[in-house]
Amino acid sequence: MSDLSASARPGAKARGSRQEGVSARGESALTVTFLGHAGLSVHASAFRLVCDPWFDRAGANLGSWHQYPRNDHLDLEPLKQADWTAVTHEHLDHFDPWFLAQLPDSARVLIPQYPSAGFRRRVEEAGVRNIVELTPWQPFPLDDRGSWITAIPEVSPMWHDAAFLIVADGHAVLNCNDAKLTPAQTRRAKHMAGGRLSLMAVQTSRAAWHPMAYDNYTADEVRQIAWQKKLSKLRAVARLVKATAPDLAVPFAGPPCFLDSSLREHNWVLDHGADGAYTDPEEARAWLAQWLPAQQWEVFRPGDRMDLASGEVTRDPVSSAFRFEDREAYLAEYAADRAAAIAGVEASCPQPGPELPALFAEHFRHLGRLSRHFNSRIDMTVRFTVNGPHGGQWDVALHHDGATVGECLTDKPSYHLTVDGRWLLPVLTGRLSWEALLLSMRVRFHRDPDVYNDYLVGLLKHADAEALKAVEKYDDQSRRSQERITVEDSAGQAYEVSRYCPHAGEDLSVGAIVGDRQITCLRHNFTFDLATGRCVNARGQRLEVRRVLPDPS
Repeated sequence: MSDLSASARPGAKARGSRQEGVSARGESALTVTFLGHAGLSVHASAFRLVCDPWFDRAGANLGSWHQYPRNDHLDLEPLKQADWTAVTHEHLDHFDPWFLAQLPDSARVLIPQYPSAGFRRRVEEAGVRNIVELTPWQPFPLDDRGSWITAIPEVSPMWHDAAFLIVADGHAVLNCNDAKLTPAQTRRAKHMAGGRLSLMAVQTSRAAWHPMAYDNYTADEVRQIAWQKKLSKLRAVARLVKATAPDLAVPFAGPPCFLDSSLREHNWVLDHGADGAYTDPEEARAWLAQWLPAQQWEVFRPGDRMDLASGEVTRDPVSSAFRFEDREAYLAEYAADRAAAIAGVEASCPQPGPELPALFAEHFRHLGRLSRHFNSRIDMTVRFTVNGPHGGQWDVALHHDGATVGECLTDKPSYHLTVDGRWLLPVLTGRLSWEALLLSMRVRFHRDPDVYNDYLVGLLKHADAEALKAVEKYDDQSRRSQERITVEDSAGQAYEVSRYCPHAGEDLSVGAIVGDRQITCLRHNFTFDLATGRCVNARGQRLEVRRVLPDPS
């Protein structure tokens, strides 16, 4: 698929560079430079803000994820001197400790305020001294001219992701990155910005390890499941953008590529259509433009810059040479350039010593003490096969009263994870989060029954009592919600259901599809049986449902 030139978009013109901060008509301008992946640089008349810069040549998630297309040709010095650096969440393709460590001592870093202090601690560990936590939905001033930023977190605290809304020089930029906002949230953001969003950048590529890292499926089944999830993601984005109607919508935030020789087989996920699992911006634009032809879409690559006042687009000369269809040769050269950095990641993760079994047992006993609410909803045995020196096979039984760790606690564990000890050790010692390890594709999974347990993943990725308590409170509030909507299945049978999905708070009146006696929430693809309310494809809360009987009259 060829790139859409700037001149093909109404009002946009690809021209040479000019003085930033002043439009072609001499008025104040807001320019947005795309830094690759989910990175943005917003240059206003009185400040410069850099959001989610990811430049580490070692990639992210144990050297497995790398920027695609690459962005290492960009000049970092002006970015380091920005007035503000904003980081949305702790995923390492957004939160880059390597970049943050190079900021001057005076740098001010903005982060969303989450239910726990875990993210703030990780930013502090990167060497940042001046951290400002943004209260959700509260404008924070960026200059003395009325410019501001606010953080918009996901509805459910199970995910510590947030969008940034930036308003300056008469324009508003909604940077959704990975945050799966609801239509109600984006409409509220648009209202806060004065009724108009100049640019909305929204994630269109999935970032997940299911089904690619699972041994449950054949190769054909993996592709079929991945395709359905890919479609679900694009449909959700289409509904969100349709509800928000920004001036310009930009597919954004991914996908990554895999350069480590042991992981390059996963690059099939970058294929287009039903042969792939992730969605690059060009494929996303082509698909979304068919669904919403009246909406203006644009694709940007690292270094591309847009003036929101004039619509002018200046293309980066290096990135302009990139073509997604030249992937094989591109990735081969890219992998050769990054080989030393990837080797350095492995060298920084030596094989564990004889302390590994004790570290493993204490880690999971600690997790088991954090939340009875989570334990009771997990209620299963998870088996870990840890390869390498001092490894072994250990079971973790998570139940209401805590965690029991031992060998062969059951003949049939519900989940089975296989991982090399060198990659597990950084998690056990607190250097790395569980989610970074899971996203790395360096873990293999099997589950029986083949049902996702959201609370198991939530316990691992948060590993924090404050964060887990916030989820428990949210679950209690969701159960008490009384608002209902009526839906009809494909046979015409009507059901009264809770308006909000019990999993993550999606408004099902605008974010769901109804089929044969089932309703599927498009936000995370959770499907509920309309007869019972039971979630049929994951271990989660029930949806409140009631069959509507025909009027006897």
